[in-house]
Amino acid sequence: MIYQIFWEPVATNAAVRFLADDPSGLSAVYEAVDALAAEPRPLGSVPYGSLDVRRLRVGLYRVLYVIDDDVIRILVTHLGRTP
Repeated sequence: MIYQIFWEPVATNAAVRFLADDPSGLSAVYEAVDALAAEPRPLGSVPYGSLDVRRLRVGLYRVLYVIDDDVIRILVTHLGRTP
């Protein structure tokens, strides 16, 4: 089963901000998020709050996303970077 991936505008805006400083790091984030379509709960992800919300670390970045198994959709809600 392949999930569709959607980005909240706030997560997309954060990605645009990080792109100027770290294009290779952001490329790794996009690759990791794209891989969620095939495996929404990879080993590197952990539950965050409710069971449907997960956090994934990719290098200096963290991605929060919601898995909707009923609609086969992943919604990226937040993208942040550690200092």
